Amino acid sequence: MRARGSEQAVWVACKAGVRRFSVAARQSQQGVTALKFLDFEQPIAELEAKIDELRFVGDDSEVNISDEIARLKAKSDTLTRSIFSSLSSWQVAQLARHPLRPYTLDYLGVISPDFQELHGDRMYADDPAMVGGLGRLDGKPVVYIGQQKGRDTKERVRRNYGMPKPEGYRKALRLFRMAEKFRLPVISFIDTPGAYPGIGAEERGQSEAIARNLFEMAHLKVPIISIVIGEGGSGGALAIGVADRVLMLEYSIYSVISPEGCASILWKSAEKAELAAEAMGVTAPRLRELGLVDEVVREPLGGAHRDPAVTAESIRGALVRHMRDFDAVDVNELLRRRSARLASYGSFRES
Repeated sequence: MRARGSEQAVWVACKAGVRRFSVAARQSQQGVTALKFLDFEQPIAELEAKIDELRFVGDDSEVNISDEIARLKAKSDTLTRSIFSSLSSWQVAQLARHPLRPYTLDYLGVISPDFQELHGDRMYADDPAMVGGLGRLDGKPVVYIGQQKGRDTKERVRRNYGMPKPEGYRKALRLFRMAEKFRLPVISFIDTPGAYPGIGAEERGQSEAIARNLFEMAHLKVPIISIVIGEGGSGGALAIGVADRVLMLEYSIYSVISPEGCASILWKSAEKAELAAEAMGVTAPRLRELGLVDEVVREPLGGAHRDPAVTAESIRGALVRHMRDFDAVDVNELLRRRSARLASYGSFRES
């Protein structure tokens, strides 16, 4: 019976071949956002395309093809698990940059629906690449800060592709100080290729702004939790990442330089980025082994962009769990632990 059902499904799909353009038009008219598959996901993409085609054909057909769709869906899930069980560091880096990957404001919409964004550094301007404000976590007030990339070309330009300028880091500093004044915990979402290296940014003190944040966060008298949700690029990420707990999503990356930048320096060619990514150990599990990350937050099968709501709930659960650890910790002990944590970075043993 299954074989016969498969034959019917294939026959219906072939018969509908002439209608593919109309199907695509219907998708466009309905505003259906197709998944974007990376190069290494192409076998999955082919199966998903067949599933989508059968679904649209099924709407106009008397033949029941639900069994065939279920079979292909199970096959797609199995293939996805197989591919994602052995991703290289470079493939993880590609996932971290996926154009449909959820950004800071996407997560805050689920984690803290009453989030109120605050703007400006009170010195120069507002930087849309850095967002922050007041919200709640588990019913308690907190200060949220994070980098924000753009979803389309216009927004990417406005948000400078998630690369903050000095005013962005000074806005974050203003919110850090406000959090300390009102004794509110700080939660930061890291997602940037790095701080903006433009001439104007350098003229306005980019390096000073980053260094100031590093210093102030090390001494901030409230709990700080940071989570890398996409790219964690160099000092641009670290300027909001000096924390008591550091978390990473499963398919995010954290490094002192991009794989392409490292390859350009070591091998004089960005084409060696895949080799550089492996050498640097940019992935969450590797950084967890080194003790630089406290928890790796699991993502849905196929990555966070496959189910942003589930990913947001996973993040929320992890944040609540770690934040509760600070309920009975006084300020002096908090600062002592943070200082010891920072001092342990880069330590080594001689045998």
